[in-house]
Amino acid sequence: MRNILVQADNDTGMPTRMESALSIGRRFRSHLSFLISSPYQQFIAADPFGGMYLAKEQLAQAQLADADLERRLSAELEREDVPWDVAIADGDALSAMTLGATLADLAIVSLGAGDRHGLRTPTIAADLALTVPIPVLAMPVDAPPIDLDAPVMVAWNGSPQAASALRAGVPLMGDARQVILVSVGEDDGRIAAEDALLYMSRHGVHGEWRRESKGVDTAEEVLERIAAEIEPGLIVMGAYGRARLRETLFGGVTRYLLEVARAPLLLAH
Repeated sequence: MRNILVQADNDTGMPTRMESALSIGRRFRSHLSFLISSPYQQFIAADPFGGMYLAKEQLAQAQLADADLERRLSAELEREDVPWDVAIADGDALSAMTLGATLADLAIVSLGAGDRHGLRTPTIAADLALTVPIPVLAMPVDAPPIDLDAPVMVAWNGSPQAASALRAGVPLMGDARQVILVSVGEDDGRIAAEDALLYMSRHGVHGEWRRESKGVDTAEEVLERIAAEIEPGLIVMGAYGRARLRETLFGGVTRYLLEVARAPLLLAH
């Protein structure tokens, strides 16, 4: 993971994203690219008669805010021991990150803050994982930066999405104290857990397989319970093994963990 793309913004998740990127960058000697997205098209408005006009004052304020963020990030990063750059891209966060990810090995975003019910507000993590060909590391804003030495939990169901996430996550598992492959009920896919463990072992990652019965709980509830028990520093999972619309309407593992997970999620589709 030599090229890491980080979403840069003036939000509450920025410190966690930055510290996580620095931690990974030092471990892998990575170059960190911080990307500020500026959707200037939002300052173009239409009137009822079909005319278009530019909100110049609001645009100027947004440009000043972006420039100030770029200066502050640069000042902080100059004190660090990893190579970096900060760029401003025109477009919304998803489109800017999607383009930036074309020549990156990992994208880092945030999961968002929880509401009064403990559920998180929507973020770009899921959309980005479905869009880019690289893994997406989604950081809870209320969690500490990633701990690469802590246990890792891999959510495994035998699907191609789970295998993709496993391959993407192997580099981040090398120094973990423990790697646990967790299956709930019968595998949905045709890729055996034993094959997944063998793949990891050939990369020097020696994991263990934990198989749980579903019982009255859903698969996502079982995974949440096990995560609370293991206290992983990272959860690796395939994103949207079922159709995105189906998970949106009826729920699913990806949607559930995006809303409640307390550990960083490494997502791949």
